[in-house]
Order: sequence, then structure tokens, then C-alpha cells
Amino acid sequence: MRILCASTLIGEFFVIGFAGLVAMQMTDLPAATVWTVSGIGMLLSLLLCGMLGRPGGVQLGWVLQLALIAAGFVVPTMFFLGAVFAALWWASVHFGRKIDEAKARGAAQAEASGEPA
Repeated sequence: MRILCASTLIGEFFVIGFAGLVAMQMTDLPAATVWTVSGIGMLLSLLLCGMLGRPGGVQLGWVLQLALIAAGFVVPTMFFLGAVFAALWWASVHFGRKIDEAKARGAAQAEASGEPA
């Protein structure tokens, strides 16, 4: 699950950066405000990659997904991109857990039959 979720978060890192560039051109917000908010979002996406195995890591990922959708109030395209990344996040969590379960079953079967894993 961690690999799929981390891949999604790295994609979000770039999308947040590009959204910051767009926000600078489309809004009257000061550049410092845009880059502070974008920088925090980008940093959070990277830090979450390391927190995925810890309690609350996936839940914080959902908070980031909601923040991406809410960014649509500044850059309207982010409504769509935020929804796309929220769907990718759900798929990463859902299918990542299924893959982890399948790997665990395979390792247990290999151990029970005496084969190396």
C-alpha cells in the first residue's frame, strides 16, 4: 500500500507546485502567500510519504485530498484535479491493502510448505 500511496503523493507534490504557478497568474494574492501555502502543501505531501506506515498517515492523506479540492476556490481547475487525486488516493489505499493481504497470504503459504519466500 505504501508504494501506491507514495506514488500518488509524489504526483500531488508536482500538481501543487504547478497550481501555485497558476495561482500567481490568476489571482491577486501576494506571491509570498501563494508560495507559503503551496510550499506547505508540497512539504506535507513529501512528509506523508514517510508517514504512511504510521498510525494516522492515511487519514492525513485524506486531509490533503480535501485541501486539494478546496484549492479549487483559488484555482478552479483544482476542483477537478483534487477530485482525480482523491480517487487515486482511494484506489491506492483500497488496492494497496488488497495487494498487502495477498503478499501476506503467499508468504504464509510458502512458509507452511517450507519454501523460501
